[in-house]
Amino acid sequence: MKLLSLFSVLLLVLVGCAGTTLQKDESLPNVPEVGKHFFWQVSDDNSSVWILGSVHFADSTFYPLDSVIETAYVNAEELAVEIDLSDDSVSNEVATKSLQQGMLPAGTTLNQVLPRAMWNTLDSICAAWNFPVMGLMRLRPWFAATTLSVIALQRAGINPEYGVDVVMMDRAAIDGKAIVGLETADEQVGALADTSDSDSAGIYYLKTTLNEISMLDSMVAQMMRAWKTGDEELLRSVMDDDRGKPSDEGEEKIRKDMEDRVYTSRNGKMAKSIARFLVEDRNVFVVIGAAHLVLDEDNVIEQLRNSGYKVTRY
Repeated sequence: MKLLSLFSVLLLVLVGCAGTTLQKDESLPNVPEVGKHFFWQVSDDNSSVWILGSVHFADSTFYPLDSVIETAYVNAEELAVEIDLSDDSVSNEVATKSLQQGMLPAGTTLNQVLPRAMWNTLDSICAAWNFPVMGLMRLRPWFAATTLSVIALQRAGINPEYGVDVVMMDRAAIDGKAIVGLETADEQVGALADTSDSDSAGIYYLKTTLNEISMLDSMVAQMMRAWKTGDEELLRSVMDDDRGKPSDEGEEKIRKDMEDRVYTSRNGKMAKSIARFLVEDRNVFVVIGAAHLVLDEDNVIEQLRNSGYKVTRY
């Protein structure tokens, strides 16, 4: 599940949901008032930034958001997100670079790259879903895994247009708030893509995806429950589920390298950007993946706290 979250931005691009407007429906139930939210105020001596942890796939029961979140958003002048997919040029660039880096070299096909047992499992799942496996044949393993995740989430009834970051981008565009991207298309795709000759990282990601598919409904339900109730421990347990546990030292190195590239490095850059908002006294509402805020000791919130900023959770 942790690896699935790494590719959530690409899921949004692949299903083309950026720019879809969520109409507020007062009949929708409120987020349960259990525990705290994945929502923080970070302050220096004279300014504050609000940070909301997002899940990139959700449903209508997430909305409307709690009043403390709504109030902070309404009073903010800018919205900051991982990458501004409301900008067509940015989303098109992400899609283009993903395709460029997600295709196998000419003359090479996915069934030639994957171990036989993994290919057979992939073929069986596609057959059960009535999805033509030939549609994956030219994709690198990491991009095939991403595509498979899109299909699995859609089959689970999850619509990425309800993802918290997507909804907030749509609202900001309508409200005329400036939208700031914390990362570029190059940084997003570069952190995710495995274009090595061995495709080893992509094969490992595809392996974990295949292992998790049978449990996806339960895992997604637990993640959504964790977000609604502010349950950090539940979120960590789902994200760190060991169904994709490395089987040897080689896979363990791949896992660590991927997490360093996708979490550790990006956490540091995001924390520095948020600190810069405070230095510049900007009134910003930040939405980034909840995993960047609560997982591991080097998460964004801990880095900001260790830098001397006052951090309050709501």
